[in-house]
Amino acid sequence: MTNALQPVLILLAIAVLAVVVFRQLRLPPMLGYLLAGVVIGPHALGWIPEKEEIRHLAEFGVVFLMFSIGLEFSLSKLVTMKRIVFGFGTAQVFLTILFVMAVAWALGLDWRVGLALGFALSMSSTAIVIKMLAERLELNTNHGRQIIGVLLFQDLAVVPFLIIIPVLGNAMGNADINYSMVFGIALLKAAVVLSLILFFGQRLMRPWFHMVAKQRSSELFVLNVLLITLGLAWLTEAAGLSLALGAFLAGMLISETEFRYQVEDDIKPFRDILLGLFFITIGMLLDIQVVIDNFLWVILMLVSLIVLKVVLITGLSRLFGADSTVAAKTGMSLAQGGEFGFVLLAQAGAIGLVENAVLQPVLAAMVLSMLIAPFIIEHSERVVQHFCSNEWMHRAMQITTIAAQTMVDDNHVIICGYGRSGQNVSRLLEKELIPFIALDLDPQRIHDATNAGEPVVYGDAARREVLIAAGLLRAKVLIVSYNDTLSSLKILSHVQAIRPDLHVVVRTRDDSDIDTLKEAGATEVVAEVMEGSLMLVSHAMMFLNVPSSQILRCLRQTREERYKLFRGFFHGITDEMEESSDKLLPRLLTVIIVEGANAVNKTLGELNLVELGVEVMAVRRRNIRGSLPSDDTRLEIDDAIVLRGAQESLAAAEIRLMQG
Repeated sequence: MTNALQPVLILLAIAVLAVVVFRQLRLPPMLGYLLAGVVIGPHALGWIPEKEEIRHLAEFGVVFLMFSIGLEFSLSKLVTMKRIVFGFGTAQVFLTILFVMAVAWALGLDWRVGLALGFALSMSSTAIVIKMLAERLELNTNHGRQIIGVLLFQDLAVVPFLIIIPVLGNAMGNADINYSMVFGIALLKAAVVLSLILFFGQRLMRPWFHMVAKQRSSELFVLNVLLITLGLAWLTEAAGLSLALGAFLAGMLISETEFRYQVEDDIKPFRDILLGLFFITIGMLLDIQVVIDNFLWVILMLVSLIVLKVVLITGLSRLFGADSTVAAKTGMSLAQGGEFGFVLLAQAGAIGLVENAVLQPVLAAMVLSMLIAPFIIEHSERVVQHFCSNEWMHRAMQITTIAAQTMVDDNHVIICGYGRSGQNVSRLLEKELIPFIALDLDPQRIHDATNAGEPVVYGDAARREVLIAAGLLRAKVLIVSYNDTLSSLKILSHVQAIRPDLHVVVRTRDDSDIDTLKEAGATEVVAEVMEGSLMLVSHAMMFLNVPSSQILRCLRQTREERYKLFRGFFHGITDEMEESSDKLLPRLLTVIIVEGANAVNKTLGELNLVELGVEVMAVRRRNIRGSLPSDDTRLEIDDAIVLRGAQESLAAAEIRLMQG
């Protein structure tokens, strides 16, 4: 028992240490897993021997990774991004494969080895790139959409690659094999299995999930997800395909139901833990001695991989109509190797398709490329500004857009941040017919709000020129609606330099920064924890029959003393727990009714979204925004419907509007 438990304990200990260290360094934990595997593997310290059981455990990580990719898979997303996904994405993958095959041929390697290496090196890291783009609020920018489109095609391309690599391995050493027939049989088998699963799965998945959900048991729900994921993975493997393919199909089927968000939350712990173990086992494959002996080859491969991808992807981006700024950012963001590259490389190595002498330098170059990827992406803006003059033009156009929207406004309110607090402020201002302009950095939020007719523009409120463009010189009040003291201080410094007479109301979470913000020039600082406390005590005093005049006097006095009575508190564990329930709160979602949608020519009463727990807040038609429409409102093509409800309810409503 002790011997069986020891490797598991070592794996868990090194995984925890790797995640802690790399989170402290603000780097993706995946890189920590890879380096941890290198250190404890059989080729270094040798703490973990190369066992079949550990490899099987790691395979489950790939299964859940593919399941997550399937959950994100959306036919509607593919349709809207088809030019980027199937044009740009296809060109990037296949040109990379051809170039790698040409290099492999020049080095005297078998073409099948070159093809397998091309498959692996054509991949980029979805985990690293998406995380970096999300942190930089660039997911919905022009280069962000191109990057997502290419990554989406790469994820889809893994499916046939996982089918082809075993065929290539079986064909090694067999000169008489008919490749067209072998590939044809493999793809036909895959097509039959996929068709059967998709045909029956789509008809069974939603009613089955409804039946499970009615039991109101979270334990049963998670068990059901595991059953479907692992069951379909087993089914595809039994058919001679891969475990990963079945998991991808399971995710894809669930993504078409309203339960996808709940499933995504429930499966995340399993996926992250097992995926971490997978990357540790990948690191264990790396033989440091072989890398040292071939150090120059590793560095040459690393530089060649990054340069090839930057040049190729930048050129393709330009070919598909992007300007030089967007093209350069896209190329630099996708220049590294990817996690699916490791999956494909491990598969090729396991069946003997790629020899260890070739596999080790390639594996090392991919690991190093992913280690430096965050730094390349982080500094891409500076590099692009240095080499691409039209980045300044892009910024100037952004400022012009803001200025054009506020040109006619006078005595208006500038709202910095259009999150939940900013949106609540805007609704009250709109009700009182007070003009306002909101600045935000979340492209998706701006897109949805603009479709709903809100006066929101993309801009960093902490930048001087953005505030001026938003009409700072003509504004009556400026409101900082988000909780970021450093950003608020920057805004206040600009206001003090340009409009020291302007009234500025700043939001903060608690009492810690009230004095700092007041000294920086804030007219009023609203501490949300303190205001909540005031509301609680005022209601309680009313029930205690305290006169209303006395309650108002108490509230006014407390505010005037800047909440001094409430300063400081005893911190407890529940302070963090109370902030983890955001997903239960109602959200807004804007849905555009496209041609062929189920909702076209139907009334809101017929669609009956109320039974799903969703409220229709507004309908925007040809730039005219109508609030609180009635059940008799008939929907037309290009209508923008603003929905309000919980996350799962909104997903169900979107499916009803678009698919029926």
